[in-house]
Amino acid sequence: MTPEHAPERPEHAPGTVPADGRKKPPGSRRRAREVADALRARIGSGQLRPGARMPTQAALAEEFGTERGTVRQALRILQSEGLLAGVSRGSPATVAPGAGRAPDGPTASTPRPTTVALAPRISAAFAAPHVEIDALCLTSISLTLAVGEPLRQIHAGRIKPAKVDVRVLLPRRDIPLAFPTPVAAAGTDASAAASAAVADNEVHRRWLAQRNAQCQVLQHNLLSLRSTHGIDARVTFRALPFTPPVKLYLLNGAEALFAYYTVRRREAEIDHTALQMYDAEGTQAVLFPFARGDGARDTTFVEQSRRWFDALWETISSDLDLTASAR
Repeated sequence: MTPEHAPERPEHAPGTVPADGRKKPPGSRRRAREVADALRARIGSGQLRPGARMPTQAALAEEFGTERGTVRQALRILQSEGLLAGVSRGSPATVAPGAGRAPDGPTASTPRPTTVALAPRISAAFAAPHVEIDALCLTSISLTLAVGEPLRQIHAGRIKPAKVDVRVLLPRRDIPLAFPTPVAAAGTDASAAASAAVADNEVHRRWLAQRNAQCQVLQHNLLSLRSTHGIDARVTFRALPFTPPVKLYLLNGAEALFAYYTVRRREAEIDHTALQMYDAEGTQAVLFPFARGDGARDTTFVEQSRRWFDALWETISSDLDLTASAR
């Protein structure tokens, strides 16, 4: 259990990135997906209820620091998913009837996308006196978004756990990632090899920036509960020597939410250059829920998932340092 081989530097100081982990992306399509993800999480958590009128596109553009066209594109994404109605240039859209309605209780067994399923389960977990969340993921974007709603509930005085313990496993900074990674360019000459190396380095830098920023936001927002509400909050990150092909969330030892990262080829814009790359959108990964006490199969899955996570944590993972220079 040695530290990551080289130190890292945070791309943003704690507190400078919003609670939903927003960062200005290189392209409007990616930005629209990020806005849609944040709004989808609010609908899934119940912050935006069925029938409620959405904020105006101008207000959303100001909140997210983007253009109205990008906001409109995000709203249309949610309308295509059946979560919004009445998206237009005129009056604000409304949350569709039944949108965000989660199955009751932790034994709900319907698989749903991470952006829809995770937030209400995290919120339910925060109702316990001692909140315990373990996560294995690629960047922690989904977890940072999902924690936003219980934080709002705490600040509003509606809930107040006595203790919050969060552990997160992420890929180590100095390993070749299986994804995201650029698609290998044709050709074997020196020029093609040099171009491939540059592309790989840029993709890796962007992933590392996202990983570090999300960790900083999650850490800052949870640790601030100590001074603002007297809650004993602890957040710990450790680094894995491989790219996880799955994501896993363990909640209070009672639930396991499991999803596959599905790798696809797509085009991304990095530093104004279009790159073909293999990547997986973790926010869209379908989560399969398992609950302790909901039959022998689910109970065993939760128990074995906890043992697997603990084994990774205690053996081959290493300290993850967010305080020194990046690659």
